[in-house]
Order: sequence, then C-alpha cells, then structure tokens
Amino acid sequence: MVKKLMDKIKEGVSVQEVEDFARKYTTEVFSVLAIVVGSISSMYDFFTGPKMTILFLAVGLIVGVFFPAPVEKGLKQFYSFSYKQEKTTQMILGLVKVVVGLFIPFILFGFMGLLAGTSYHYYTRHAQIMSENRPSKGHKGASGEEHD
Repeated sequence: MVKKLMDKIKEGVSVQEVEDFARKYTTEVFSVLAIVVGSISSMYDFFTGPKMTILFLAVGLIVGVFFPAPVEKGLKQFYSFSYKQEKTTQMILGLVKVVVGLFIPFILFGFMGLLAGTSYHYYTRHAQIMSENRPSKGHKGASGEEHD
C-alpha cells in the first residue's frame, strides 16, 4: 500500500485523474476549497477578521453540543438537498460556498462549528455508552469463575 502511494507520488497525477476525482467528490472539493479560502480571508483581515470567525465557530460548536438533534436534522436536510442536485447545481452551490468563505468566512466557520459540535456530542456519548457496557473485571459468578 505504501509502495503504491510512493510510486504514485513519483509518477505524478494526470489531469484526467484530477478531473475524475473532482467529479466524484464535487461537494467535498468545494468544501475544502471554501475552508482554505475562508481561512486565508479571515487570517489576513480581507473583509472580516479572525475574531468574528472564532466567535461564530465557538457559538456553532456550543449549539451543536447542547442541541444535537435539531442541528443534526437540519444538517441532514441541507446535505441531502445538496446531493440530490445535478452536478452543475452542485458546482454552483460549491462556488457560492467559496464566495461565502471569501467575503463572510464567519458564516462558513459557524457552520463548521455546528458540524464539530454534533460530532463531539456523538462521540462523547458513544464513548460513555461503551464504557458503561464494558464488563467489570471484579465480577465473579456463583462458582467463583469470572464471566464476560
């Protein structure tokens, strides 16, 4: 696996492979591009500074942690709407996301905060449930044998 990756890096990537990847993962490519553009825009104070971006990210995170069900429902509706569209419409939505990342990055990062908050809530709950369901090591049956 590592050898294949190293060979691929040495050979380079063809334009066709990049185009195929971008067609297959249109939404993801535009999301990453929007985050990069939004980060640069916020970092260098193009239109709004990093203070608003960090504030909206934190507020989104807090809302996502404390209200995961409605946030998750809204996110599912947003993404299912996006994925149901034609590729041209997905590209237009992606370009809108990049423009939002450039001019008002705090909106983009507020949305990322919502994603992070619901993810944080999900994984901490999952870890708590797994911890509670783990058999205790000190529990022994009537015969003195340990049971799982």
